[in-house]
Amino acid sequence: MFNKKTIVYTSGTFDMFHSNHLKMINYARGLGDILIVGVSTDELVKSYKAAPIIPFNERMLIIEALKAPDLVIPQHTLDHTEIVKKLNIDAFVVGDDWFGKYDYLKELGVDVFYFPYGDGVSSSSLKKTIYESYDQQLHAERKAKPTFVKQDEE
Repeated sequence: MFNKKTIVYTSGTFDMFHSNHLKMINYARGLGDILIVGVSTDELVKSYKAAPIIPFNERMLIIEALKAPDLVIPQHTLDHTEIVKKLNIDAFVVGDDWFGKYDYLKELGVDVFYFPYGDGVSSSSLKKTIYESYDQQLHAERKAKPTFVKQDEE
């Protein structure tokens, strides 16, 4: 706590921004007085999964455009020890797909919250839906095209 204000940090890739991202950020906002949101760099994301669809600078702009965050910063590592110490973080919020991963922050006096995404939209499910839709459309278009063009007889 700094000047009797609770500082909350949440972070993520925030690729293909969707309603569950917004719900988590708004949940984090409700836990304290100051909300800092970390956006994972492309290099960080590529170190543990496929590259984001939306480039880092655009993902930063999207999060900065929201009313909930007080500060939006780049996130360069999955280890939040340094950021917790430098910014006097009191609480950390992350999606429950990371359950248990950040329990080490509790040793630093940080309250850790794993936000339940539950079933529904995720960046991965959006990518899958887009791919399947595109694939179906592409196959339909290929079927609709003639396989040969008949030459006019002279």
